[in-house]
Amino acid sequence: MAQRYGGKFSPDAGPQAATDNAPLAAPPPSRARKRSKWLYFTAFAFLIPAFRGSPREMVISLVAGGLVVLAAWLTQEGARAQDEYDARRVARRPAIPRKIFAAVILGAALFAGGLVAQANPVYPVLFALLGFALHLMAFGPDPLRDKGMAGMDPFQTGRVAKAVDEGEAYLSDMKDAILRANDRMLEGRVDRFATAARQLFRTVEGDPADLTAARKYLSVYLMGARDATVKFADHYAQTRDPKVRADYEALLTDLETTFAERSKALLAGSHTDLDVEIQVLRERLKMEA
Repeated sequence: MAQRYGGKFSPDAGPQAATDNAPLAAPPPSRARKRSKWLYFTAFAFLIPAFRGSPREMVISLVAGGLVVLAAWLTQEGARAQDEYDARRVARRPAIPRKIFAAVILGAALFAGGLVAQANPVYPVLFALLGFALHLMAFGPDPLRDKGMAGMDPFQTGRVAKAVDEGEAYLSDMKDAILRANDRMLEGRVDRFATAARQLFRTVEGDPADLTAARKYLSVYLMGARDATVKFADHYAQTRDPKVRADYEALLTDLETTFAERSKALLAGSHTDLDVEIQVLRERLKMEA
């Protein structure tokens, strides 16, 4: 469905339009991540000729094409994990080196494809080695070391990484849910809310002194915001009620302000009355949802 552009210079731009389209704190796709999408098209080099040869050649070509698709998917996921790793101050290395695995699988695909054209296995082996090397040159290897964890308690840093991952999952759910409202300006509003949330993520990563309280606050705050967004999107998509829309935007503004203040307090080392804030926030979100 065509969607009207909304922004600073739109006819229906509101007072927040200039900031709704501000750059996101989420890491933008890197060049490697963008290039990884083109790998899918290279599978056709094996899939199209598969139906022009003998049954043996067809099977080998289909296997080679399938391996290329798998390598492209792993490369894309590995590049996404690399972007998230680069954006964080404290990060664990990916548990699975996806880009390295993708390079190996791509080499296997070229080996299989080479067997179709060459009976001598020497050339397919050379194709495989060349494909492996070119893949690593184009996309690079995966991060192989943890970042920002030198001298820190591994258990504590692991809890920090888990808390941030949980928060990112809530933000991702919010972004998916607001798409159902089919409103570009609201999508930008949720993006700005995510920016404020990620600022606290960076604060917790830099100084996880009171992680238990901060993690509890993050969970209540983002889970409530996610639930409110899901219910709003479903209701607004059917009714297009302007009052409901205004109430939702007001809720996001209040939560964003509260979150920014909490980020400054944590950064200053102040954790007073956090349990009271959590209880008040829980009641507010329950009432709004």
